[in-house]
Formats: sequence, structure tokens, C-alpha cells
Amino acid sequence: MALILGLESSCDDSAVALVTSDRRIVAQRVVGQNSAHAPFGGVVPEIAARAHVDVLPGLVAEVLEEAGITVGEVDAIAATAGPGLIGGVMVGLLTGKGLALASGKPLLAINHLEGHALSPRLVDPALGFPYLLLLASGGHCQLLEVRGVGDYRRLGTTIDDAAGEAFDKAAKLLGLPYPGGPAMEELAAGGDPKAVPLPRPLIGSAEPHFSFAGLKSAVQRAVAAGIHRPEDVAASFQQAVVDCMVDRTRLALRMSDAPALVVAGGVAANGAIRSALASLAEGEGRAFSVPPGWLCTDNAAMIAWAGAERFSSGLVDGLDAPARARWPLDPLAEAVRGAGVKA
Repeated sequence: MALILGLESSCDDSAVALVTSDRRIVAQRVVGQNSAHAPFGGVVPEIAARAHVDVLPGLVAEVLEEAGITVGEVDAIAATAGPGLIGGVMVGLLTGKGLALASGKPLLAINHLEGHALSPRLVDPALGFPYLLLLASGGHCQLLEVRGVGDYRRLGTTIDDAAGEAFDKAAKLLGLPYPGGPAMEELAAGGDPKAVPLPRPLIGSAEPHFSFAGLKSAVQRAVAAGIHRPEDVAASFQQAVVDCMVDRTRLALRMSDAPALVVAGGVAANGAIRSALASLAEGEGRAFSVPPGWLCTDNAAMIAWAGAERFSSGLVDGLDAPARARWPLDPLAEAVRGAGVKA
């Protein structure tokens, strides 16, 4: 059994966790920065990076103290090395490198997206490879075949905005607080999902890609018109996202022989999306797996677990591992026509 110390700092959550290779979360801490970024309606990279500097060392000390061990007693140090806001990624990765150097333990430079991709296996021991993954977060929206640790084939991606980004921006248009995803879901619960006519970009297209920029613009126009209740706008927007997710994922399922559909990333915490995708999987004869809500958002347990998976496969990194603002899981995937750099 290996014991892995994980660090996460790719966006605005500072997190540290100790996880064993037999799926036991020994201790974990997460400190968010919502109050610091709320006045700006989104994450300010410089503020986020400085906050990571302030809190990460204390979180490491707290987690080790709770576990009753020293850093020298862990088997490896796993730290997010990208993708993400480069300042925050550098803070966490340099912290991990310092701990690895001081303790003489191996460094595991973790792709944040791989942390999400493998996180369902932390809580679902029966989930084996391969599986089809819908990875939906604030910065990413992709459909991937997860064929093994470090082995991914991208089937679809967003050509513009990610689903989580669209949720946050739609929420801002409605005057809702940051972060927008949970606020939109709460407001949508009291609305009519058919009240506001909104587009479903790329539904019915031949490749399982996503697009949410046009939907976001349509919400802007609906709000500006001033004739719709905010809760109806929220409900109609959420339903449009659900419809896009289901249509695109159905197409990907029919392109893949993977026996299970897995959903991960912050958007997977949305109840309407989880429910619709569970029904889709059942209808397509596939198993369905989704982590609990706390494991869908950014956290260090998933980074430590990805580290445990890589460590058990003999995949360790040198202290020269770079911090990366962008780091695709499938570097061989062809560029999508019309897509920006997010794809």
C-alpha cells in the first residue's frame, strides 16, 4: 500500500490530501477563495496565486498533523503541474518539488484533467478500464475514452466556451453571485425550462463536439429583453445545456465500445445534468458512474489518487517537470475546425 500526499492549486482552491493506494482518504483540506474573487465576478489570477502562497504550507502541515506522520513517511508527492492558471500551478508544483527534494521522495507531476478523469475510480472500485468520460468543468468540456492510466483518446471537445464557463457567465448576466453554477441550479429549480426559447448548438452534428458561446449570447439577449422571469431564464438555460450534453454524449457512446459512462468535473455536480446522463447511460445499456459532488470540484484527493495510480504504474517525474498552462490529455488529437485554443 502506497501513501501519496497530493497538492492542488490550478485555479482558486488550495487543497492538500493524503490518500492511500487502497482508496482510503487519510486526511484532506480545501480552502476556497470565493469571497476574494466575488467582487470581480470571476477568478483574478494574481489574487489566486498569492492566496495559494499564503495557505498551502499551512494546509500541508495540518494534513500531516491530522495523519500523525511526517512528510518523510509518505511514499510520493503528487502536485498539479497543469493545466490551469499558470501562477497558481507554479505555486503548487514548486511546493511539491520542495517537499520531494527535502524528503527524498519521488515527485508525481499530475495533469489536473487526469485527476478528474481517474477520480471516479477512487470511490468506485468496480470501475475498470476502459470507460467513456464526459469531463465538464469551468475550463474544459470533453468526451474521452479512458483506456488506462496515461492513455486517453479524445472523441469530442468544445470549440469555444466550456459548459462551466457558460454557467458562470449566464449567472453573471442574471446578477447571481460567483461561483455561478450552484446559483444557477438553485434559481432554475423555481423556473420553467420551456419558457425561454434558446438554441442547442451543434445538436445533430456528425461529431460529438460542444459549443456554448452562442447559447451564452442568447441568454444575454433574453435578459436584455426584460420580459422573462430570471428563474425561467435560468431553467431554460440549464435545460439547453442538458440537451446538448445528452445529444453529444449519446453520439460518443455510439462511437465507443466502452461499457461505462463516467461524468467528472465541476459541472457533474449539477443534479439535472447527472440525472439526464444517468438516464442516457441506462437507455444505451451502459453502466453509469459519477463521483460525489465534493470530488467533482477541484480537490487534492483526486490529485493524490491520480498520483497513486501513476506511482503503482512506475510513472514518476523528475524535479525538472514543467508547470503548464495548457496540457491536453490526448496530445495526438487533431485540432477541431473552428475551435480556439481551449480545444
